[in-house]
Amino acid sequence: MIGKRIFSGSVFEDMAGYSRAVIDPPYVFVSGTVGFDPDTKEIPEDVEAQAENCFRNIQLALAEAGSDLSHMIRVRIFVATRDEFDRIKPIIKKHCEAARPANTTILAELAEARMRVEVEVTAKLHAGGISQHDDSR
Repeated sequence: MIGKRIFSGSVFEDMAGYSRAVIDPPYVFVSGTVGFDPDTKEIPEDVEAQAENCFRNIQLALAEAGSDLSHMIRVRIFVATRDEFDRIKPIIKKHCEAARPANTTILAELAEARMRVEVEVTAKLHAGGISQHDDSR
């Protein structure tokens, strides 16, 4: 197994057998993250709240890995409609502007109808962060 795995406890990770993030120095790869709110255990109806939750959950995974949103080098945004993309552009900018990562945005039918946006990130680890392979869970 390559790198350390990070799990958020999401039921989706368990159902599909994947990790929230994988650390393979000097990078951390964060899986596609939907707008699930870990506090309420719900997915909000509006795309704006979902987008905020995506970046919040990604930031939590990056922090656990030894990185943060300012170290993003790649972001992929999957969004259900053009209208919803227009609505979340300011949210994407707010969370990505410091890093200015490479970005691909894709219109897509997501895994469940209530999911309106999904975000995937690759970031570099902080200097002095996790610097060796760790196969532990």
